[in-house]
Amino acid sequence: MPVVRAAVVFVVAALLVATAQAALAFDHAHAAWDALLKRHVAVSRDGGSSRADYAGLQRDQSALQSYLDGLSAVAPTEYRDWTRPQRLAFLINAYNAFTVRLVLTRYPDLKSIKDLGSFLQSPWKKSFFLLLGAERILDYVEHELIRAPGAFDEPRIHFAVNCASVGCPMLRGEAYVAERLDAQLEDNTVRFLGDRGRNRYDPVTGKLDVSRIFDWYKADFEKGNAGHVAQFLARYAEAIADDAASRASVRQGRAQIHYTEYDWTLNDIKR
Repeated sequence: MPVVRAAVVFVVAALLVATAQAALAFDHAHAAWDALLKRHVAVSRDGGSSRADYAGLQRDQSALQSYLDGLSAVAPTEYRDWTRPQRLAFLINAYNAFTVRLVLTRYPDLKSIKDLGSFLQSPWKKSFFLLLGAERILDYVEHELIRAPGAFDEPRIHFAVNCASVGCPMLRGEAYVAERLDAQLEDNTVRFLGDRGRNRYDPVTGKLDVSRIFDWYKADFEKGNAGHVAQFLARYAEAIADDAASRASVRQGRAQIHYTEYDWTLNDIKR
């Protein structure tokens, strides 16, 4: 009987430990961040851009901070055990959420995220948060984790990470999640390329006027696309051009690329 009781106690203890671990497990639905985005992001009528309600996010700072604390609590060993989509969704959401937190440190007294930097240090090089066991800067998350060669090799992340600016691809009104990550990235890409304020094909000149993002991260878009940005854009002819003849020209992948000016104005819903 004592042996049986000991076995029962062991099983119960094991179940309690498993339950506690499950309770502490990271929420890959990113429900807290998802709720904040649904409350405080307004997508344009044409669906190609969005604005953030930073005043609302400021009122919800405790909820935001709770989510950020959850991100910071993830250990490197835990992160390494996740699937590739789980890791990428985590990093994109972290980049966007910490960017919002950075904006709120000075909001409403700023017109651009660049106001948070200085001549000696850009806002993306400010060390102000913990992630994966160390103090980080936003540039580290984007360039050393997301864009690290061999880590994800996914050019569409440039339409998902948001720099709090009008010229940037939209801050999505929902969290990125592993189960739908590919569809979310594709949707954001199509939305961005369909925004004529930032990307368009001119049938008269035969030029593709596109965001400077394609210039800054040219190597990412050239990889796997015959070494040409135009080849990447050719896949999205339906989004970037408005008529059949123009789309056929874009699909050929030989259009001359022209990079437009980037608007660093804060993507505030009040502006």
